[in-house]
Amino acid sequence: MKNDSPIRVLQVFARMDRGGAETMIMNVYRHIDRSKVQFDFIVHTEDHCDYDEEIKKLGGKIFHIHRYTGKNHFQYKNEWKTFFKNHPEYHIIHGHVRSTAAIYLKIANQFGLVTIAHSHSTSSGKGIAAVVKNIMQFPIRYEADYLFACSKKAGEWLYGKKAPQKENFFVIKNGIEVEKYQFNPITRQRAREEFGIKDSQLVVGHVGNFTYPKNHEFLVDIFNEIHQEKPNSVLLLVGDGELKEKIEQKVAEYKLQDSVIFTGVRDDVPDLMQAMDVFVFPSHFEGFGIALIEAQMSGLLCYASSEGVPYETRITNLVDYISLKDNAFIWADNILRNKKTNSRTEKIKTYMYDAKKKCKMDRVIL
Repeated sequence: MKNDSPIRVLQVFARMDRGGAETMIMNVYRHIDRSKVQFDFIVHTEDHCDYDEEIKKLGGKIFHIHRYTGKNHFQYKNEWKTFFKNHPEYHIIHGHVRSTAAIYLKIANQFGLVTIAHSHSTSSGKGIAAVVKNIMQFPIRYEADYLFACSKKAGEWLYGKKAPQKENFFVIKNGIEVEKYQFNPITRQRAREEFGIKDSQLVVGHVGNFTYPKNHEFLVDIFNEIHQEKPNSVLLLVGDGELKEKIEQKVAEYKLQDSVIFTGVRDDVPDLMQAMDVFVFPSHFEGFGIALIEAQMSGLLCYASSEGVPYETRITNLVDYISLKDNAFIWADNILRNKKTNSRTEKIKTYMYDAKKKCKMDRVIL
């Protein structure tokens, strides 16, 4: 008898909030043929997450497991073993939590699952915690059947310099819903009106969680230099995170409270990008930097760090890369003196990053 049930793929995340990797997998999830392939999720939290309701509407299940602390090492392993014993229906696991991937992918292998590791970064950060993470994630290259990465650089960092030569290595370009980012003057006007932004005001934009890799402190330094020359300019910050309060304090130190807008987490990022004039992305490190792709799709002039953001993100001529060794004044001067012109009404097409087309094109995208 023919089995018409879809293949259920287990996606492993810390939590399903609106981060880059999470948004990427949701873009894929929305456009796959869910009668053939269905995604379920294991998250390392009991909290409600941004994408929970949509996952359930799309037919996905959400399971919870305790966050790894080191002290609960054996409990963590036993939770995974118990899960696989109770859920023999899973044959594929796709791990996005790299710090413990060597643990849960090894256990998944023991239960006969096809295992996929996915690198979304090029650094573990700084300090002793980063050292521990690097040690823990080293065996991933030997435990996973398939080695995925959002860029060659992210793959080399997690799996080793020779990883791109391996047959089981794949660069999976992050797909976005391209049509949502096409410029619309009505959407732009509506988005700017929401925040009381006038047509004459320059809007410097950024999308990203308030965490160390995103380098918001330097972004505020850059905007302070811009604001000195253009006093009516506005900085639009989309996102939330652990460092938000610290950034708010820095904004206050510069007395820029009336010129910096904190939107919090939003589900209308494409619309907010319409309100922007330039996009600044001075990250310390990125596995890829999907927000930079989205900004280009929106027709924005973009400025990204040359050290932290992979050059694969340059899919149009709208991006300039500037060194983090250059000070905030140099960044601001580059932004304000840029003579590059672009028509935001002209549609920007890129097949490789269209989520709808990617779901048909990629042979290995689970």
